[in-house]
Amino acid sequence: MALINGYAFGGGLEMALACTFRLAVPTAKMGLPEIKLGLIPGYGGTQRLPRLIGEGRALELIMTGRTVDAVEAERIGLVNRLLTGDDPLAEALAFLGEITRYGLPALAFAKQAVSRALDLPVHEGLKVEADLSTLAFRTEDAAEGLAAFVEKRKPSFGDR
Repeated sequence: MALINGYAFGGGLEMALACTFRLAVPTAKMGLPEIKLGLIPGYGGTQRLPRLIGEGRALELIMTGRTVDAVEAERIGLVNRLLTGDDPLAEALAFLGEITRYGLPALAFAKQAVSRALDLPVHEGLKVEADLSTLAFRTEDAAEGLAAFVEKRKPSFGDR
Protein backbone atom coordinates (compact mmCIF):
# COMPACT_ATOMS: atom_id res chain seq x y z
CA MET A 1 0.00 0.00 0.00
CA ALA A 2 1.18 3.51 -0.79
CA LEU A 3 0.17 6.52 1.27
CA ILE A 4 0.65 9.67 -0.81
CA ASN A 5 1.00 12.61 1.55
CA GLY A 6 2.57 15.34 -0.56
CA TYR A 7 4.05 15.01 -4.02
CA ALA A 8 4.45 11.79 -6.05
CA PHE A 9 6.10 12.62 -9.36
CA GLY A 10 8.04 10.41 -11.75
CA GLY A 11 9.62 7.51 -9.93
CA GLY A 12 7.65 8.31 -6.77
CA LEU A 13 4.37 7.80 -8.59
CA GLU A 14 5.75 4.75 -10.37
CA MET A 15 6.61 3.26 -6.97
CA ALA A 16 3.05 3.95 -5.81
CA LEU A 17 1.70 2.35 -9.01
CA ALA A 18 3.55 -0.84 -8.08
CA CYS A 19 1.48 -1.07 -4.89
CA THR A 20 -1.82 -2.91 -4.68
CA PHE A 21 -3.57 0.08 -3.09
CA ARG A 22 -2.90 3.80 -3.18
CA LEU A 23 -4.35 6.21 -0.62
CA ALA A 24 -3.85 9.97 -0.70
CA VAL A 25 -4.47 13.04 1.39
CA PRO A 26 -6.58 15.72 -0.35
CA THR A 27 -3.57 18.00 -0.83
CA ALA A 28 -1.48 15.36 -2.64
CA LYS A 29 -0.29 15.99 -6.20
CA MET A 30 0.99 13.39 -8.63
CA GLY A 31 2.13 12.97 -12.19
CA LEU A 32 4.66 11.62 -14.64
CA PRO A 33 6.56 14.72 -15.85
CA GLU A 34 9.37 12.86 -17.67
CA ILE A 35 8.14 14.03 -21.11
CA LYS A 36 9.13 17.58 -20.11
CA LEU A 37 12.74 16.38 -19.95
CA GLY A 38 12.61 14.55 -23.28
CA LEU A 39 12.16 11.23 -21.48
CA ILE A 40 9.42 8.71 -20.76
CA PRO A 41 8.58 7.00 -17.47
CA GLY A 42 11.12 4.24 -17.07
CA TYR A 43 10.10 2.36 -13.95
CA GLY A 44 6.76 0.88 -14.94
CA GLY A 45 4.65 4.00 -15.46
CA THR A 46 3.87 3.28 -19.12
CA GLN A 47 2.74 -0.22 -18.20
CA ARG A 48 0.98 0.12 -14.86
CA LEU A 49 -0.82 3.44 -15.37
CA PRO A 50 -2.86 2.35 -18.44
CA ARG A 51 -3.86 -0.88 -16.71
CA LEU A 52 -5.10 1.19 -13.81
CA ILE A 53 -6.84 4.18 -15.41
CA GLY A 54 -7.19 3.17 -19.07
CA GLU A 55 -5.10 3.82 -22.14
CA GLY A 56 -6.54 7.21 -23.10
CA ARG A 57 -6.19 8.83 -19.69
CA ALA A 58 -2.75 7.30 -19.18
CA LEU A 59 -1.51 8.57 -22.53
CA GLU A 60 -2.82 12.04 -21.71
CA LEU A 61 -0.98 12.15 -18.39
CA ILE A 62 2.22 10.64 -19.80
CA MET A 63 2.29 12.72 -23.00
CA THR A 64 1.44 16.05 -21.34
CA GLY A 65 3.29 15.58 -18.06
CA ARG A 66 0.21 17.08 -16.40
CA THR A 67 -0.12 17.09 -12.62
CA VAL A 68 -3.32 15.76 -11.06
CA ASP A 69 -4.60 16.55 -7.61
CA ALA A 70 -5.86 13.90 -5.21
CA VAL A 71 -9.54 14.53 -5.97
CA GLU A 72 -9.02 13.92 -9.69
CA ALA A 73 -6.73 10.99 -8.94
CA GLU A 74 -9.51 9.32 -6.98
CA ARG A 75 -12.10 10.12 -9.65
CA ILE A 76 -10.03 8.48 -12.41
CA GLY A 77 -9.01 5.49 -10.29
CA LEU A 78 -5.39 6.44 -9.73
CA VAL A 79 -5.92 6.35 -5.97
CA ASN A 80 -8.33 4.08 -4.15
CA ARG A 81 -9.29 6.43 -1.38
CA LEU A 82 -8.89 9.98 -0.11
CA LEU A 83 -7.94 10.22 3.54
CA THR A 84 -9.69 13.21 5.03
CA GLY A 85 -8.94 12.93 8.75
CA ASP A 86 -6.20 14.49 10.83
CA ASP A 87 -4.02 11.37 10.96
CA PRO A 88 -3.42 9.89 7.48
CA LEU A 89 -1.25 7.08 8.82
CA ALA A 90 -3.95 5.95 11.25
CA GLU A 91 -6.52 6.08 8.43
CA ALA A 92 -4.24 4.05 6.17
CA LEU A 93 -3.73 1.45 8.88
CA ALA A 94 -7.51 1.31 9.41
CA PHE A 95 -7.92 0.69 5.67
CA LEU A 96 -5.45 -2.18 5.90
CA GLY A 97 -7.39 -3.46 8.90
CA GLU A 98 -10.45 -3.80 6.67
CA ILE A 99 -8.46 -6.29 4.60
CA THR A 100 -6.16 -8.04 7.04
CA ARG A 101 -9.00 -9.34 9.19
CA TYR A 102 -9.54 -11.99 6.52
CA GLY A 103 -7.46 -15.09 5.99
CA LEU A 104 -4.21 -14.68 4.09
CA PRO A 105 -4.79 -17.63 1.74
CA ALA A 106 -8.09 -16.19 0.48
CA LEU A 107 -6.55 -12.74 0.10
CA ALA A 108 -3.66 -14.18 -1.90
CA PHE A 109 -5.98 -16.24 -4.10
CA ALA A 110 -8.18 -13.21 -4.78
CA LYS A 111 -5.17 -11.08 -5.75
CA GLN A 112 -3.83 -13.85 -7.97
CA ALA A 113 -7.20 -14.34 -9.67
CA VAL A 114 -7.33 -10.68 -10.63
CA SER A 115 -3.69 -10.19 -11.60
CA ARG A 116 -3.17 -13.48 -13.46
CA ALA A 117 -6.30 -13.08 -15.56
CA LEU A 118 -6.14 -9.34 -16.21
CA ASP A 119 -4.83 -9.69 -19.76
CA LEU A 120 -6.64 -12.93 -20.62
CA PRO A 121 -9.90 -13.36 -22.48
CA VAL A 122 -12.81 -13.67 -20.03
CA HIS A 123 -13.30 -17.40 -20.62
CA GLU A 124 -9.65 -18.06 -19.70
CA GLY A 125 -9.88 -15.71 -16.72
CA LEU A 126 -12.90 -17.64 -15.47
CA LYS A 127 -10.80 -20.82 -15.57
CA VAL A 128 -8.08 -19.16 -13.49
CA GLU A 129 -10.75 -18.00 -11.03
CA ALA A 130 -12.31 -21.47 -10.83
CA ASP A 131 -8.94 -23.11 -10.19
CA LEU A 132 -8.04 -20.64 -7.44
CA SER A 133 -11.52 -20.87 -5.92
CA THR A 134 -11.11 -24.65 -5.71
CA LEU A 135 -7.81 -24.16 -3.90
CA ALA A 136 -9.41 -21.66 -1.52
CA PHE A 137 -12.19 -24.15 -0.67
CA ARG A 138 -9.52 -26.62 0.44
CA THR A 139 -8.08 -24.37 3.15
CA GLU A 140 -8.74 -24.58 6.87
CA ASP A 141 -9.76 -20.92 6.74
CA ALA A 142 -12.56 -21.77 4.32
CA ALA A 143 -13.86 -24.46 6.66
CA GLU A 144 -13.72 -21.96 9.54
CA GLY A 145 -15.44 -19.25 7.50
CA LEU A 146 -18.26 -21.52 6.43
CA ALA A 147 -18.71 -22.90 9.96
CA ALA A 148 -18.81 -19.36 11.37
CA PHE A 149 -21.44 -18.40 8.81
CA VAL A 150 -23.65 -21.36 9.73
CA GLU A 151 -23.13 -20.70 13.46
CA LYS A 152 -23.78 -16.95 13.01
CA ARG A 153 -20.47 -15.85 14.51
CA LYS A 154 -17.35 -14.05 13.32
CA PRO A 155 -14.72 -16.38 11.88
CA SER A 156 -11.33 -16.78 13.49
CA PHE A 157 -8.95 -17.28 10.60
CA GLY A 158 -5.64 -19.04 11.21
CA ASP A 159 -4.11 -18.28 7.81
CA ARG A 160 -4.14 -21.98 6.90
